[in-house]
Amino acid sequence: MAIVQRGGNFRGRRFIPEEPYKINKLIKATTVRVVGENVEQGVFPIEEALKIAEQANLDLVEVSPNAEPPVCRVVDYSKFKYEQKKKQKELKAKTHKVTVKEVRFGPNTDEHDFEFKVKHAINFLKDGDKVKAYVHFVGRTIVYKERGEQLLQNFIKALEDYAKVELAPKLEGKRMFVFLVPKPGLKK
Repeated sequence: MAIVQRGGNFRGRRFIPEEPYKINKLIKATTVRVVGENVEQGVFPIEEALKIAEQANLDLVEVSPNAEPPVCRVVDYSKFKYEQKKKQKELKAKTHKVTVKEVRFGPNTDEHDFEFKVKHAINFLKDGDKVKAYVHFVGRTIVYKERGEQLLQNFIKALEDYAKVELAPKLEGKRMFVFLVPKPGLKK
């Protein structure tokens, strides 16, 4: 059995990750498009591009390897890596992680419980979460599928100002469920 190693090297007991960008002599292309501040921009043979980077006391970093010819930036590599990490961190901080909150009903749920669960669902939607509402049929209650579907339709109607239906009521096994997502622009 062979062990497949991806993404880096093992030295001793420490794992050293592979660099995300090719720099200087690791660039395999024969001609590259050079960009950067205070350097002549254009398409050059790799040897000339390396000389341009060396004269500026900077590194030649391949930023777009799939372009034709590959795009290389003349920049200080450590500073470039730091800025890339910073950008990734900012993007990660800006993304909102969507969670799915569940609301469970029985086919014989009465009016008070229904209203109580609608209020909870409204709060979930205002927080920006998805809501999965489902009717769980236990034992012989599966014969009341119509009641379950009617209950979910009433739930959708009660939340029409706050949510839109992502997935219509659907029966799978002993559960009939519906997915609701908050309407755009809905805030607390």
